Amino acid sequence: MQITPLGPGFGAELRGVTLADVAASDDAYREVRAAFEQHSVLVFRDQDTGNDAQLAFTRRFGEPEVVPVGTSGMGGHFITLSNFGKDGKVVPPDHRYALRNKANQLWHTDSSFKTVPALASILSARIVPAHGGETEFASMRLAFERFEPALQRRLEQSFAWHHYAHSKSKIAKDLASQAERDAFPPVCWRMVWRNPANQRGALYLASHACGVEGMDQAAGLALIDELTERATTPGTTYQHGWKNGDVVMWDNRATMHRGRPWPAEEPRLMVRTTVSASAADGLESMRPPKQQAAE
Repeated sequence: MQITPLGPGFGAELRGVTLADVAASDDAYREVRAAFEQHSVLVFRDQDTGNDAQLAFTRRFGEPEVVPVGTSGMGGHFITLSNFGKDGKVVPPDHRYALRNKANQLWHTDSSFKTVPALASILSARIVPAHGGETEFASMRLAFERFEPALQRRLEQSFAWHHYAHSKSKIAKDLASQAERDAFPPVCWRMVWRNPANQRGALYLASHACGVEGMDQAAGLALIDELTERATTPGTTYQHGWKNGDVVMWDNRATMHRGRPWPAEEPRLMVRTTVSASAADGLESMRPPKQQAAE
């Protein structure tokens, strides 16, 4: 397996290995898992992007999430991200699909609003627009390491609230349905996720972050905005230009990402599977002390 660095201090393309190799071989899995822990974002080119291959690869890294209420693919393991309806026609800009795609263009971390957040996301390209539609990544590990020591210590002991409806409301007031609001009440996580494999800490934020424990809402949101801006400074991110057959895997404990716009008339279809985090991934240390004691 060849590892080619891509981004400014994170991200890598893996050559000489396929999704099927990882699904079938313990040695291939160990190599890719080590690269995942080190580089945070992994790119695989010219892959079999069928559902069976993607799910078998996903299961190697942990338990796949079940697609929640309100999301295309509900009840299964595949989230379908597209801008066209069942008739195959591209939807208008005010359609729910288009608005949700716009919400994905905010800097975020997948599933931070869930009671069990995500370890990894695996996204495969099925239909790629001729222009635009890239995915941009920021290393929250490198961002945290750039912070001054006093801020690092403060964040290590701070907790942020995450709420699904908060991020969606930035796009449209009722974009999150009542069923989704009921399914995803606010949850609280430590603001630094330390990786058990290498002990490196990463700022844990997302567009879903709606407040900081112990701060009034305005001050908490201002801190979240400041940290997000510092973490995504131009020149510190990696932007992936998609080709058909691409699969990209990223560490939600150590990155934020966002989709980039593309011409509204061009179709785009991406399929995502997501691996739930576990205690082995450092999950329990992320919970507020009262929750840890209760469990």
